[in-house]
Amino acid sequence: MNMLYDSESFIVLHMLPDAGQAVGDSTGEAQPTLERHGFEIVDKRSGKEVYLDGSWAELFREQIVAWQRQTPTQEEVENTLAGYAELAQNPVLMH
Repeated sequence: MNMLYDSESFIVLHMLPDAGQAVGDSTGEAQPTLERHGFEIVDKRSGKEVYLDGSWAELFREQIVAWQRQTPTQEEVENTLAGYAELAQNPVLMH
């Protein structure tokens, strides 16, 4: 997991796949693992988060690449994140 962005309004995390590694708990039972990457966007204002994977994650990754080519203002970043945050329905339980 890599934190990509942290402001007063949003946090963006890049969740990385577990590369097929089996993860066990204290009883030795296998735990779920990530098979592909995704992005978690936390809206601190509403206390909700959205997880983007699959085609949504690829669209967001393309946005990040575009930001790397031409540095956006914080307002532009926040406006883009606010658009994704509209999809958020899951309350943040632990962060």
